Amino acid sequence: EARTPLIISGPTEDHSDLYKVIDTFIPQLDKAHFELDEKQRTVILTDEGNERVEDLLSKNGLLPDGGLYDVANVSLVHHVNQALRAHKLFQRDKDYIVKDNKVVIIDEFTGRMMEGRRYSDGLHQALEAKERAHIQPENVTLASITFQNYFRLYDKLAGMTGTASTEADEFEEIYKLEVVEIPTHREVSRKDFDDAMYRTVDEKYDALIKMILECNEKGQPVLVGTTSIEKSEQVAAALSKRKIKHNVLNARYHEMEAQIIAQAGVPGAVTVATNMAGRGTDIQLGGNADMRIAVETMGMEDGPKKDEKVASIRAEIAAAKEKALAAGGLCVIGTERHESRRIDNQLRGRSGRQGDPGASKYFVSLHDDLMRIFGQDKLDGLFARLGLKDGESIEHSMINSAIERAQKKVEQRNFEIRKNLLKFDNVMNDQRKTIFEQRLDFIRSESVHDTVVEMRNDVLDDMIGRAIPAQAYAEQWKLVDLRKEVDDVFGVDLPIDTWGKEDGIEEAEVRERIAKVVEAKAAEVFQGMDADFINQVERSILLQTIDHEWREHLLQMDHLRQLIGLRGYAQRDPLNEYKTEAFTLFEALLTRIRRQVTRMLLSVKIEHGEVPSLDEEELPDMQAIHLNPDTGENEFDDEGAQPLRGTVVNTPRVAGQRVPVNPNDPATWGKVSRNAPCPCGSGKKFKQCHGAL
Repeated sequence: EARTPLIISGPTEDHSDLYKVIDTFIPQLDKAHFELDEKQRTVILTDEGNERVEDLLSKNGLLPDGGLYDVANVSLVHHVNQALRAHKLFQRDKDYIVKDNKVVIIDEFTGRMMEGRRYSDGLHQALEAKERAHIQPENVTLASITFQNYFRLYDKLAGMTGTASTEADEFEEIYKLEVVEIPTHREVSRKDFDDAMYRTVDEKYDALIKMILECNEKGQPVLVGTTSIEKSEQVAAALSKRKIKHNVLNARYHEMEAQIIAQAGVPGAVTVATNMAGRGTDIQLGGNADMRIAVETMGMEDGPKKDEKVASIRAEIAAAKEKALAAGGLCVIGTERHESRRIDNQLRGRSGRQGDPGASKYFVSLHDDLMRIFGQDKLDGLFARLGLKDGESIEHSMINSAIERAQKKVEQRNFEIRKNLLKFDNVMNDQRKTIFEQRLDFIRSESVHDTVVEMRNDVLDDMIGRAIPAQAYAEQWKLVDLRKEVDDVFGVDLPIDTWGKEDGIEEAEVRERIAKVVEAKAAEVFQGMDADFINQVERSILLQTIDHEWREHLLQMDHLRQLIGLRGYAQRDPLNEYKTEAFTLFEALLTRIRRQVTRMLLSVKIEHGEVPSLDEEELPDMQAIHLNPDTGENEFDDEGAQPLRGTVVNTPRVAGQRVPVNPNDPATWGKVSRNAPCPCGSGKKFKQCHGAL
């Protein structure tokens, strides 16, 4: 989880047709056209693959000129790469499922559906195209933070888990937290058997089904842990074939989780489940008395009859618990090792709770994902030397050591990824704190007028500094450029180039003349307006500009992060290079904010007069609103804001008390119910049109 930053995103342009077309190309590629690295989770086109893709794009009229990697075709490269990843790296029923015509991500640790989460950079859209699901628009990042820096926002940090000891070094290095092991209340009497290693997956499944049968015959409850929905259903199919009654607990049957877990400890019960990490699942031997009582006494009135039923259920549960204990307690069977030891320990920990007896055993094969990617070679040779026959296994501490080494290798690699991500995010974190703290100050302050004036002066100083450098002769002044820039930002055309021809004119004189005209224009814009109204407009424009420019900055930082690794080829430290470039981009961000706020406040016009009346049903809710400079949609709503006096026209738009609803201008719509018809006139509901999430 900590390898992936938390992102708040918003919709952007719709490229669904392009995703659909490019998705049809990928099945036409063979193994010679791409290189797949499962360890690094990467897939890239070979030279032969590039030629094949270019040929397919040309035939479909998507590559009229040049090659695939020409600057003009950057978008095509992006779509091809994501379609390739969707087909070759991501598997249905393992990484995601398709539910209600939507692609839903599966949490690799808990096995749960992650509703509302979407892959970024167009990968989710590529998966939707692959599965012929409805393609939702790509998202643009509005805010981003890593888990590590998110946790560091808390003044005090602590946690409790049963599997922290394997990650003690990381807790110490990243969070400065010491891990302390608390002894169990009762001694653990669970038997953890050595792993059984088989050559093939089929041999492994035959052996674990045989063990399930043995446990089932003596009335021992069994929990079978798998790593994906697909594999849980393979085990379930094998059990059904042998007519063994069982329950399946995975993301498909999430709604039945409580009911399935309640019966998992009943003698003879067989439960097949995906990863159990983070579930806090307590499987009670004999069954869950409270759950049974709630279900079986539903609708019964309090009284002797109900009390008798409750006593009967508790007696049955007690007898069933004794039977399960006599059979050896809960037996946990793992169908393969996870890449993290913590997840394996979580599964084992379902058995032998509170001193109860229990057992656990993992069945693994050379073709399991962990062994195939990280540790197969040496063990393959060992099998050959031992001359084992089909169906025979190795059970030895050496096998456990080999698996543990493979897991440590994966964990170390993932730790390095998290640590590296944190180093880069720490650079971003300083910028994030600065912007968010400043934004919060603007929201809380009574007035932002002084800030706006200061920004205006800074913009003018910056212009003067570039056009009239220190110690420069008058002949070297760039007054024509300065005139254009003043007109562009301040909206006033002044004969600045003519002033430069005056004898003895100084830089301070030029600045004073420009400042005088600009201040007069600023006063003219809000002439006759009261201070509260001026403050609302200034605050709204300031906040919307910060939000908009911050989004653009995040996009630039993301591009920088992806490309900065190439600096290593020039024998430069990518992290130091990133810090330098990031600082330059941040300074440019602050400059853009000052210029844009100044430009918008000086270009705004306010008109007074009679406002045409509307029917009550058509009246939008005209509160003081925070508008997106591109879409005009409400992004910020001051609590208890008063209706604005007058209507602001031109750029930016600020809502007035009553304005006609324009189907082409979302800023005039006000608040629209999600189930109401969209004001744009499309005939769709608002939530399915402009209000789509």
